[in-house]
Amino acid sequence: MAFPQTRMRRLRRSDSMRALVRETTLEPGDLIHPIFICPGQGVRKPIGSMPGVFNLSVDEAVRDAEEAASLGIGGLLLFGLPESKDEQGSGAWDENGIVQQGLRALKQSAAAKNLVLIADVCLCEYTSHGHCGILDETSDGWTVKNDPTLDLLARTAASLALAGADIVAPSDMMDGRVAAIRTALDAAHSEDTPILSYASKFASAFYGPFREAADSAPQFGDRRSYQMDGGNLREAMREIDLDLEEGADMILMKPAMPYLDVIRAARQRVDVPIGAYQVSGEYSMLQAAFEKGWLDRDRATLESLLGIRRAGADFIVTYFAKDAARLLA
Repeated sequence: MAFPQTRMRRLRRSDSMRALVRETTLEPGDLIHPIFICPGQGVRKPIGSMPGVFNLSVDEAVRDAEEAASLGIGGLLLFGLPESKDEQGSGAWDENGIVQQGLRALKQSAAAKNLVLIADVCLCEYTSHGHCGILDETSDGWTVKNDPTLDLLARTAASLALAGADIVAPSDMMDGRVAAIRTALDAAHSEDTPILSYASKFASAFYGPFREAADSAPQFGDRRSYQMDGGNLREAMREIDLDLEEGADMILMKPAMPYLDVIRAARQRVDVPIGAYQVSGEYSMLQAAFEKGWLDRDRATLESLLGIRRAGADFIVTYFAKDAARLLA
C-alpha cells in the first residue's frame, strides 16, 4: 500500500525502534585489530602516516592485546618487523622470529586468551628487496618467481602455527600458495589450523601507509605482476574459487571500501566466512578528515565499518578496532 497508509518513518522514531529493526549490526567481536611487532623492549613507536597506530615490542604488543581483549575485540592480525632482512626473507620462518616470539608471549597472557591470533604469511616485511617472493633477473628486469616462493611461504606458515597462531593468513598472491601451505601444515601436525586466504588482494594505492608501518615498501618496481588489477571483478571470483579448491577455510577481501562490490559478489557466491581488510590508506584518509574537522569522528568510524559488514563481510580487519569497540560498548 502507498502513502499515507504506508509510512516508512514509523520504524525510525526512536533509538530503540531503530535498533529493533536494524538489518545489519556491528559488534566488537566482529573486529580484528592489526599489530606490528618489532624488536626491543618498551618500544611504542608512532607511525607517522597512521595516527594512533604504533610499532610495538613484544611486551607492548601483549599490553595492547590485553586492552583489545578487554574491549571484546575478536582477534589480532600480527605483522613483524625483523631485526635484519635478506633476499629470501628467512626471518619469516625463523623459529625465534619476531612474530613467533609475539605469538608465544600472547599465548602466555591470561588476559588475551580469548583473542583469535591470526598470523600474516608473506615475505615482503622480511626480504631486503621488499617483494613477496624470490626474485629472478630476466631480460625485462626483475620478476618474482612463483613456484620457488611457495616452499618458503609453506615453511613460514608451519613455523607460525607451531609458535601458536590460531589462523594463518597468506597475503602474497602467489598461485598455488594455499595448497602448498595446507600440505605443510598437515605434515607438521597442524591439520586443525585454518587458512584465511587473502583471496582477492588488489594492487591498490591505499596500501601506502602500511608500507611505512611494516617497513615493506618494494625497493624497485611494484607488485602489479602478482596482486590483482583493480578493474577485475570476475578474476577475483576465480581467485576465490581456486583458493577454496586448494583448501582455504576462509577468505579475505583487501582493500575494503573501494571494493565493496567484490565483497558483495563473494558473499553471494560462497558460503565460507568472509573477512574484509579496511586497509591503512582507508584509515589514514578518514583520520586526515577527522583532523581537519570535515567528518564526525565517531559517526564516520562506525558508518565506514557498518558499510563493510552490510556488503557481506563477517568480520573486519581495521585499525579502528579499539576505537570502534569503545563506541559500541
